Order: sequence, then structure tokens, then C-alpha cells
Amino acid sequence: MTSTNKTLTQALLNFSKDYSQQHIEKFGHLPIVEHDKQWLSPCESGSHDTNHHYWQAVEMKSEQLLDNKEEALSFANVESALNIELHPDIKIYFTTMFSGDIEALCNDGELSLLFAWNKEDFERLQENIIGHILMKQRLKQDETIFFAVTDEEDMIISVDNNSGEVWVERVGCKPHKKISDSLAEFISQLTPNSSVSEK
Repeated sequence: MTSTNKTLTQALLNFSKDYSQQHIEKFGHLPIVEHDKQWLSPCESGSHDTNHHYWQAVEMKSEQLLDNKEEALSFANVESALNIELHPDIKIYFTTMFSGDIEALCNDGELSLLFAWNKEDFERLQENIIGHILMKQRLKQDETIFFAVTDEEDMIISVDNNSGEVWVERVGCKPHKKISDSLAEFISQLTPNSSVSEK
């Protein structure tokens, strides 16, 4: 693992811990999520009430997956289907941890960082990424991979697949505003925004 990979992994894990900690300080407990027996997650950690569980991000460790006789999650099938190589940062981002969406603040406003809640959600995420990249190719635009949504409708935050830069783009349009040179740098500039999750 290169130092850049370690930096991004650490930035994500640290940010998720800061988010959980901020939530505990504000509300006296971890974030809560509606419990669904058909949509379980390793992030869930005990009952808040009859319908809700506490949750916090959980690092994806390949050893744990192997113990369960499951393969480590990867984007090999996406790359094979699209015949392209995804930027390493986006692969690290989505395979570092299972998590609910994490609300955050950046210089431009509010956003929600997207993550896979469980293995099935990771597969659904892959399908959405394939659909997004195929749309980009059809529109003859440079490939991007989204990883966050903003509080503005149809506005997403994505990584340029060639450069690794972080951009804001409207769905279906070319990215129009560069906000960071890299994903690790972008994550390190965010502030957790746990107050949103208790609305």
C-alpha cells in the first residue's frame, strides 16, 4: 500500500470516527438508523428502540471477509465490464469501510458522503457507477465517479478518473468546479455535520 493509499484510508477512518464522536457529544449516543431485517449491516451496534439501531462505520478488513469465506470487495468486475481502469482513490474510498451516509460540511455547503451499507449495497453501488460511466461515455465526456451528493438537487461530487481531482458536477453535465486536487485532501478539509442525521 502506497503512502497516498494509507493517507486516504486513514483520512476516511478518522473522519468517520470524528462523525460518530460528534454525534455522541451532541445527542448522547451513536447515530441511529431504521432497522431492517432484510438489510442488515456490520455497522449496526445494538438497539436504540424497537425500530432503530445504533450504527457506526466499520473498517472492511479482508481477513474478516476471508474468515466468512467471502472474497474481499473489489471493482475488478466493473473495470472488466467497462474495459477501463478506475482511479485507485475511488477504489480505496469504497472498499475502506462499510458505513451509512455521512453528513459533512465543506466550504461550498452541505454534502453527504456515500458508502456501502453492506455487501449487497456495494453491488448496487457498482451498478450505479457503471450506469454513470456509460452515460459519460455516451455524452463523450471524461469519465468521473461520484462519491457524494450535495444539498443542491442534481449536484454531485465526483473524482475525475484520469487525474484523481475532486469536482462538482450536475448530473449529465461536465464537471464545472474543481474543489480539491485529491480525495484524501478533500476528506481532510471536511467537517462532520451530525446534526443533520437527527432531523
